[in-house]
Amino acid sequence: MSAETPASPEVRKENRFKVWRQTRPFWAGLFTILASLPIAYLPYGDVRLGNITLAMATTAGAGALIIGVLLFTLGLTMWFQPVVRVFAGIAAIVLGLVSIPVSNFGGLVIGFLFALVGGGMSAAWAPAPPVEKTGHAEHDGEPAVSEETAYDSDSEAETVLAAGVPEQREAYEPATDTTIDANGGRNSAG
Repeated sequence: MSAETPASPEVRKENRFKVWRQTRPFWAGLFTILASLPIAYLPYGDVRLGNITLAMATTAGAGALIIGVLLFTLGLTMWFQPVVRVFAGIAAIVLGLVSIPVSNFGGLVIGFLFALVGGGMSAAWAPAPPVEKTGHAEHDGEPAVSEETAYDSDSEAETVLAAGVPEQREAYEPATDTTIDANGGRNSAG
């Protein structure tokens, strides 16, 4: 199932979000979006303790805002374009690392850690293999096996054993001057 394929109409309304969430790196995108908030906000925010205002503004506030916006965009990209999830994950990790010197220790380390976790999850995420559609045959949890589809265990065992045995040479030729030249100059050690 690709990102462009809509959920089947048979899916109930309650399960549409679940199906959408399972077909993309949802949690990676969420962590990356959450990482963008402290990284972008903290350089512009200030804390008031009574009459005292603690300004956390830095001279690199524009850089922190750019990093925050890029992380937010990468999080949305992970959700809506899961094809580029590896690029988005690596970019989120790099931006998280860059945010340490630029944005108050990476948004007081919270944004930095969320960016690393979200980027790593995105780079590691892989889509589930497609599920084969089967008939509506009812069974008790065991796969239905007809006489035609039943397999012969002896022929399967022979196939497995034959696949595990390497192919043997037909004849042994000792290495001489003529065989070395004939084999393109390669000589075997045994």
